[in-house]
Amino acid sequence: MKSILFFICILITTNLAAQIIELNPITVTAARTPQKASETGRSITVMEGKIFNQLSVHSIDELLKYIPGVEVQSRGPMGAQSDIVLRGGTFQQVLVLLDGIKVNDPITGHFSSYVPIAPYEIERIEVLRGPAAAVYGAEAVGGVINIITKTFNKLVKEKSNHENIGVSLGQYGLVNGTAGWHGTGQKLNGSIGVLSNNTSGQLLRGSNRGYIHNHTFSGSVAMALKNNWQLALRSSYDTRDFAAQNFYTTFKSDTATERVNTWWNQAQLKQQSKKHSQQLDVLYKNTSDHYVYNAASAANDNRSHLLLLQYVYAQKLSEHFNLNTGMQLDKRFIISNDRGNHATAHGALFATGVYSKNRVKISPGLRLDKDGNYGTALLPQLSASWQLSNITLRANTGRSIRGGDFTERYNNYNKSFVSGGSIGNPDLTTENAWSYEAGADLILNNRFKASATGFYRNQHNVIDFVTTPYSDMPRKENLSPTGTYALAKNIKKVKTSGVEIELTYEQAFSRQQHLYINAGITFLHSVSTDPVPSFYIISHAKTLMQSTFLYQYKKASLSANMVYKNRGALNAPAINAAISSNYFLLNSKLSYMLYRKLQLFIASNNITNIKYSDLLGSIMPRRWTTAGVNIDL
Repeated sequence: MKSILFFICILITTNLAAQIIELNPITVTAARTPQKASETGRSITVMEGKIFNQLSVHSIDELLKYIPGVEVQSRGPMGAQSDIVLRGGTFQQVLVLLDGIKVNDPITGHFSSYVPIAPYEIERIEVLRGPAAAVYGAEAVGGVINIITKTFNKLVKEKSNHENIGVSLGQYGLVNGTAGWHGTGQKLNGSIGVLSNNTSGQLLRGSNRGYIHNHTFSGSVAMALKNNWQLALRSSYDTRDFAAQNFYTTFKSDTATERVNTWWNQAQLKQQSKKHSQQLDVLYKNTSDHYVYNAASAANDNRSHLLLLQYVYAQKLSEHFNLNTGMQLDKRFIISNDRGNHATAHGALFATGVYSKNRVKISPGLRLDKDGNYGTALLPQLSASWQLSNITLRANTGRSIRGGDFTERYNNYNKSFVSGGSIGNPDLTTENAWSYEAGADLILNNRFKASATGFYRNQHNVIDFVTTPYSDMPRKENLSPTGTYALAKNIKKVKTSGVEIELTYEQAFSRQQHLYINAGITFLHSVSTDPVPSFYIISHAKTLMQSTFLYQYKKASLSANMVYKNRGALNAPAINAAISSNYFLLNSKLSYMLYRKLQLFIASNNITNIKYSDLLGSIMPRRWTTAGVNIDL
């Protein structure tokens, strides 16, 4: 019945602004070379950043939740914490990029959704489904999410200034604020953005409430230099303070709180000419994590540092062939009273090519990785596309790897006594996967696009946490014989297969009436050789349906976004928690342009007031209504 309702909504709902998701846009994520999406040989969705203010979403992870094929497993709302999954992998197997630079934190993949950028600064989001390790290295197993910002995207020479301020109030003491400025000129572009979410929160287990105080401040500048050089600089500060009850455990004693602060500093120097381009990126990222399990426990304090240097050189070798070559050096540090102090260095050389002739595009890639954790690895990849009138056929295959992060390797290792919970394993073997996919895209009249992709991934030594008795723990020195533990282990073999379908329709009936519909469905099936189910591998959806609808008529606009999940049911009797076999979540936002630049809106999340969780123990909010104003200056 819920599936029928989902597709009825597709037929009757409509859009707010043209080109929210472009049907065949220019993308840069597939091979670091600007190409039309249909020519990459990959399954790609591009969403314009301006959609953020048009939907009933409050954070970047909430926006990603409704992009077809992207499964966002949230532990809390409004950017508290979410795991991002593509094609049934674990949350560690998705690489998140900000202007082509890795966001994934050395501490844990749970922080991958903490993108240190205010939504106002986003130009577009490119979602690449499938492996991309030959281009970007480890963690690009299930796919890549590349968030591209206005200032770093390109230098706009036309003079302009645009400001936006938005404020909304809602139930449970919710105060949400957004603000931004973007200015362009002949030799200088700049952008500033702010996002703030604050609430006392809905009731969780017991008398605890899911409070949130999350703030992001980001600013960037780009300047034109001599000889076609351009320098771009960004500094961002992101702080998240939230209730984390049962985020990581299903213990009754868990009443956790957590605070995560991120400081991001990036410099980019690039030169562009007709036949070649070169780009140098330098990054310093600092993350601090303060986690308190309950009032009687000592806090876990973790601090990570990431230093990264990346250089890419692109050249047009002939009429039919472009070549990108590059190198990457980075070092990851952690200082922790829980995990200990550790450091890992990494280096890589990579090359990708794009050959095009007679509507055929072939893109080979090869990367040589050297890492202090997993040693040396060679990562090949091959993509191809063939355009036939309105239909494009495409295929891709590639190898990907992933080593354990500091949490998977050392969690709870430095504590004097651990009565229960997740335990790291420094002897983990590197994950290894081969992926294969084939698909087709159909575009009609630049209004309708249909995409279908079938894929298969064969993985070895997948890292996940598995319930393990004390007697089987490899290290017992700080453990209790009566404790309940989840040990980070290598799952010998995991096979995942699936099908993705995405439909997009856009129609401008007149200057005052627009319709936009985007919907997708993903079918997934994973088989593991481990007799004991591991936590995150079994958490992905078996069927995932998502949609975004936008409609504008004169001064009024209506948006709706929805997600349906079918997955395995789970229970945790100790805390009276359960994962249902399915749920259907619907949000909506109604806006009215009162004056030329003043817009009033009312929004409701979880309209049907369902009780649901994405991960066992983490309670998601019931119905939540907000109202506010948005001003363009």
